[in-house]
Amino acid sequence: MSEIRKRGARRTSAMSMSAGVGAAVVAIGLMSTGAAHADTFVPLPDGQKAGPGAVVGRTSESVLISPSLAANGAGRTAWVSGTVTADVTGVSGEGEAGPWNGATNDKGTNNSSTHGVSRISTGYIVGCQVDITGLGGSIGMGVSMDGPSISGSLTVPVSAGQVKFVGVAGKDIKKNGKYAVQYQDTQIEIQNCGGYAQARAYTVVEIVGNDYSKTTLYGQPFSIG
Repeated sequence: MSEIRKRGARRTSAMSMSAGVGAAVVAIGLMSTGAAHADTFVPLPDGQKAGPGAVVGRTSESVLISPSLAANGAGRTAWVSGTVTADVTGVSGEGEAGPWNGATNDKGTNNSSTHGVSRISTGYIVGCQVDITGLGGSIGMGVSMDGPSISGSLTVPVSAGQVKFVGVAGKDIKKNGKYAVQYQDTQIEIQNCGGYAQARAYTVVEIVGNDYSKTTLYGQPFSIG
């Protein structure tokens, strides 16, 4: 009788251990699944650049990266936040349009992407299967970067090898002074990118008038998965 009880106790103990191991495996599996779909918070460094007639700065920049809910590898979402500033001293007259450098003293373009208005604009360069680390100076200066003045949700279809400029927010500059533009949790949804994606912030200040200047500050590149 004693031997039978001992064997029964051993079986019960073994079954309990097996159930415990099974529960542990299930728990680990669930945790792994959760980790694969977890959001990633990335704080980014501040920056500043002095240009003709303006000092441009960026502070409190961060991004929260989420994988696509479709889990197809071609989409992901980034919520971006930050504050950009401009200390402007180069505006020659309040509300002055320009530059006044046309042949008949008419308004000229002179590479202005703001249609004759001094402006601070900020947004993000998004690339798919492209290393955008060194693309700021070579691409940014030839692309219109004023963008829409919004903070909400933006959808960016970008295929492999493409780079897109996404305007996030902006403000017209009518006279010399200090200007600030803040955006919080603006959603940038990346679509159609089957490979790795990168992004980096840009802020551009264009001053138009009798003299024209353009100062661009780029942020640190970051991966969007």
